[in-house]
Amino acid sequence: MANHKITAHLWFDNNAKEAAEFYAGAFADSRITSAGVIRDTPSGDCDIVSFELRGQPFMAISAGPLFKFNPSVSFMVNFDPSTDAAARAHLDELWKQLSDGGSVLMPLQAYPFSEHYGWVQDRFGVSWQLILTNPAGEPRPAIIPALMFTQGVAGRAEEAIDLYCSVFKDSKRGTTARYGKGMEPDQEGTLMFADFFIGNTWLAAMDSAGRHDFTFNEAISLLIPCESQADIDYYWGKLSADPAAEQCGWLKDKFGLSWQVWPTAMGEMMASGTPEQLARVTKAFLPMKKFDLAALQAAYEGR
Repeated sequence: MANHKITAHLWFDNNAKEAAEFYAGAFADSRITSAGVIRDTPSGDCDIVSFELRGQPFMAISAGPLFKFNPSVSFMVNFDPSTDAAARAHLDELWKQLSDGGSVLMPLQAYPFSEHYGWVQDRFGVSWQLILTNPAGEPRPAIIPALMFTQGVAGRAEEAIDLYCSVFKDSKRGTTARYGKGMEPDQEGTLMFADFFIGNTWLAAMDSAGRHDFTFNEAISLLIPCESQADIDYYWGKLSADPAAEQCGWLKDKFGLSWQVWPTAMGEMMASGTPEQLARVTKAFLPMKKFDLAALQAAYEGR
């Protein structure tokens, strides 16, 4: 993966560009890095936009009302008083912007794990956990994708972390906090919170055995940037567990989490190609399940 990070991919109905512009304005040190259109897909012409929020890469697409965001994948936003004297005020300002037109999942207040924390679903449906962090210990990035294991996969967060750390080279475990006795319906020993480092990216995971009406879906996927066909083959072989979900570089793992195994060359083609080249590449990739890098390159070059 070279030094690429895992990209958080967001599937919108028709407002990916509007959302990306909102996020780039709401978050400090953030920007849109590219924008374009994928034409003549089964969903019609789709806006696609890449952006970076405080060092975490995102990609968003407007591809129709097939999937809805839910809190099974959220984004933790760390505000560290040791590096920002106005961390609390900056947290409050971002909370104000994200909660405008959205819904509060956990109110902004003191909790046993943080003196200032809240969980909000913004007006686009994406969930954010804003936390005033304890500066003690190893630093963490400003934004961390967070996975909540619910319904049929509740209690399996640790199994998932073990799998992901075995698949990605140079992985490591970070903080681990477990449920104790008397914390039903969550089983003693399952993960209240844990974070881990894979693919140059920190992620977090937690179990929640409560009565949730949501679990993982394709609205948010994790995109693995690959430099070679060998990389594509490797990650695909290690992670794909549902042949019916394989399409256009997308797969689902054994826990139902969606990933995209994405050749970095594809991003370069999308950014610099002529309309004719992009049309050929789109026609080539739409029938694919796992991406064939040589076939995509041939389509791009008109061979």
